[in-house]
Amino acid sequence: RCRMHVHPNYALALACLKDPCMPAIDQNTARFYGRIAVDNGFDGMGLGDEAERLPGMLGNKPVLLMGNHGVMTTGTTVAKAFDELYYFERACETLITALSSGRELQVLSHEVAEKTANQWQDYPGESEMSASFLDAIKEILDREEPEYRT
Repeated sequence: RCRMHVHPNYALALACLKDPCMPAIDQNTARFYGRIAVDNGFDGMGLGDEAERLPGMLGNKPVLLMGNHGVMTTGTTVAKAFDELYYFERACETLITALSSGRELQVLSHEVAEKTANQWQDYPGESEMSASFLDAIKEILDREEPEYRT
């Protein structure tokens, strides 16, 4: 398994809301329907018991939204954890942008949100797509920022 922990702009914005839930409003937000654990126990820089406490909060969910802090994703491979991270940030971007309009959200029904989340999980070739996506990102980095390897 792989765990990735980062502080991307839109996920962090969601983590800083009093109610950091992610309603399913499109296919990317629906991907995470019922798949996000939330920790509202921020107690500073994470120098205490967080390393032991947080992984246990995940259960079988691939995403842990860390209140007032950031996000951690997990996967069976580096590619899968990165894929979850990438699409979670895209989902957060969609949600935060929609919320910033000040207009009412058009939330998908439970049935449609659950169906969409399951479709993401059962997508044919999903593991290969995750690996191909990460390989493509690495090719761009190799070309444009090769020092990332050192």
